[in-house]
Amino acid sequence: MNPPVKMEGSRVTVVPAGQALGAEIQGVDLRQIEAADFAAIYRAWLDHQVVLFRGQQLSDEDLIAFSRRFGELDWAPVQESGRRFVEGHPEIYVVSNVMENGVPIGSLGAGEATWHTDMSYLEDPPKASVLYALEVPPAGGNTYFSSMYRTYELLPVRLQQRIAGLLLKHDGTYNSGGYVRQGAAAVDDPLTSPGTYHPLVPTHPETGRRLLYLGRRRNAYLGGLALAESEALLDELWSYAVREECWWQHEWRVGDLVMWDNRCTMHRRDAFDGNARRIMHRTQIKGEARPAA
Repeated sequence: MNPPVKMEGSRVTVVPAGQALGAEIQGVDLRQIEAADFAAIYRAWLDHQVVLFRGQQLSDEDLIAFSRRFGELDWAPVQESGRRFVEGHPEIYVVSNVMENGVPIGSLGAGEATWHTDMSYLEDPPKASVLYALEVPPAGGNTYFSSMYRTYELLPVRLQQRIAGLLLKHDGTYNSGGYVRQGAAAVDDPLTSPGTYHPLVPTHPETGRRLLYLGRRRNAYLGGLALAESEALLDELWSYAVREECWWQHEWRVGDLVMWDNRCTMHRRDAFDGNARRIMHRTQIKGEARPAA
């Protein structure tokens, strides 16, 4: 890690991960944040793309209140059973492999989750995601984050020039666990699959930095290109996005809260022993601006 940085005018200390992205924020209880502390947290989040808070003790109400300081919250999708994940708190999405009375309490199970940006198939993708650890397995389930700023910077100039102005279709068929989304039909043809087109190289609405916006790979398609050309170009772009120099790995502890900027990062998860328990509560901040070049 890099040396800690005390944020002027606040109690906040930022400890950069020393990687392409990521920082731990120390010195705050997220249940009680003063205006100066929140301003420092927001600045650090924009600067580092992903921020970690250790040792938090949050109720669902606390998690929602903290998340709302960043913007309006999305409601979590309804489970296939027709129930909310957390009754009375429609903003909370449960990521878990735990079963109660033969019914899963959450989604995504214990398997690997492939590289993706949350819900990029929407016309207005979410601004940010907040994930809070209630129970973690003794091993596995680590989360990796990739900087799409850094990925774009790594591209050779000839590749940056080639992709300028291209639009990428973000598939709406499958989630990050490879499951068909509720209400969708299985389609494996990138040319005909449902999805939304976004600029491949948008500009971040708050930082003004350019980035590569890949979303997820399955059924992705670069508009206007022959399928073979689209696939070859995406292969090349993804080879940069998943380089180790672009990412930071987080090993979870109970009480960890991690927040990432969904507009300029991707993330993935390791699988873990399905006999172990993992329970995470997630909130999601609504998008305030569509991806734009």
